[in-house]
Amino acid sequence: MFIPFLDSLRRHGVPVSLREWLDLMGGLQAGVSDFSVDGFYHLARLVLIKDERHLDRFDRAFSESFAGLEQIPVEALVHEQTIPADWLEKLAEKLLNAEEKAAIEGSGSFEALMEKLRERLAEQQGRHQGGNKWIGTAGTSPFGAYGYNPEGVRIGQDKSRHRRAVKVWDKREFRDFDDRVELGTRNIKVALKRLRQWARHGAHDELDLPATIRATADHGYIDVQTRPERRNAVKVLLFLDAGGSMDDHSRMVDELFSAARAEFKHLEHFYFHNCLYEGVWKDNRRRWTEQIPTWEVMHRFGRDYKCIFVGDASMSPYEIAVPGGANEHWNEEPGELWLRRACETWPDHVWLNPVPQNHWGYTQSIAMIGQIFENRMMPLTLQGLTQAMKALG
Repeated sequence: MFIPFLDSLRRHGVPVSLREWLDLMGGLQAGVSDFSVDGFYHLARLVLIKDERHLDRFDRAFSESFAGLEQIPVEALVHEQTIPADWLEKLAEKLLNAEEKAAIEGSGSFEALMEKLRERLAEQQGRHQGGNKWIGTAGTSPFGAYGYNPEGVRIGQDKSRHRRAVKVWDKREFRDFDDRVELGTRNIKVALKRLRQWARHGAHDELDLPATIRATADHGYIDVQTRPERRNAVKVLLFLDAGGSMDDHSRMVDELFSAARAEFKHLEHFYFHNCLYEGVWKDNRRRWTEQIPTWEVMHRFGRDYKCIFVGDASMSPYEIAVPGGANEHWNEEPGELWLRRACETWPDHVWLNPVPQNHWGYTQSIAMIGQIFENRMMPLTLQGLTQAMKALG
């Protein structure tokens, strides 16, 4: 039953040998793992993964192979009981036509929305399905999952559907962008090369082969010539928006990240979600436990760094303009303030947006960030990359 999982691992580029696979089967037979999804996941990762670079690929293969299995109770797996059909079916999502959606009014302001949520939490005593008031599923209430409301707080839902939530209550896990992805084109690298500034400095420790050949021919003996090593003098600071609506653009950002890794020797990257706030992180698996204060990043990297933000800039306007408006945590200062601080810290800055430029006018938050960056927002296209490199250079 696990052969499709092995095929998925190899398809995602995880180097699993037959010996490691037999060890995993032996561990299961010996009862090293319990019958839970988490138990099997941790055992398989421990036995099959020998290099942390493959963790992201393993997670993708595991998710592809066992998606939905966590919804089956452990008792059903152990005792092979008959599984009720309603356990295997998600609650039907409520379908509303355009007129019904237009009839649902927003909360008016972020403060009013959060105050209403506090009242519901205090009043509600149990689970609720449907309706337009209580926290539940498949309804039009501003709070809950698998329903519709133009401005609400998403609680208990695995991913976004309408992308209208002002705040997301659930903790979500994001994956890191893969800087080893094989590029389908060299054009991105060509565009990034516009930013490369080569400088010769240091001791004469690099072999100058053409000069050595000429000197050897002139003198009749081997005359080794050296020159200062060539180094890429450009320093790049990359801020990457991860998770949420950016999942739609992950392949494009993977290619950009991989090309940037290859082109720039001095490259530092950090992740954020939707908007820049008081903390960033290097590893999306540890973003809740190992955040780096944004102030620390601003003091560590000088004004000589070229700063590049990559994100769709698509979010609730509250996340930019209002304290406490962040999607997944309470921020003491608005995102706009942190973005302006970043622009002041690194004068050479741009924002690359994977959303097609002709769609920018439909999203208020894109216009707001475009104003903060003083029209230094470019589309994540080859032409946009070329424009960005000229602006940074």
